[in-house]
Amino acid sequence: QVQLVESGGGLVQTGGSLRLSCAISGSIANNYAMGWFRQAPGKEREFVAAITWSGDVAYYANSVKGRFTISRDNAKNTVYLQMNKLKPEDTAVYYCAATNKWGRFRWYETASLYDYWGQGTQVTVSS
Repeated sequence: QVQLVESGGGLVQTGGSLRLSCAISGSIANNYAMGWFRQAPGKEREFVAAITWSGDVAYYANSVKGRFTISRDNAKNTVYLQMNKLKPEDTAVYYCAATNKWGRFRWYETASLYDYWGQGTQVTVSS
């Protein structure tokens, strides 16, 4: 049974930073890529960032490019999302997810291709 548990969310002022963590437990093969998605109230879930198993390739939504950085430490079974220069529009519940379908077209931004999801962590950016 694979479990993904996010942590690190909270309340921060505009321009501030947060680092989210996603702890991976259970049996997960070493070909799983990881992604972060977010969902704001009244909006659909949207792609934020993704990273390959080896960590050598990362993908970002245009809205966070240059401000957010995704990374992973496979020895610790943890994926991170460093968020800098936060804006009120970044306010959302952030979810981490795992997929082994990384061969598909634009797999990284397609939520339906992810097999496992965490419960989410709230990020609130005040203006």
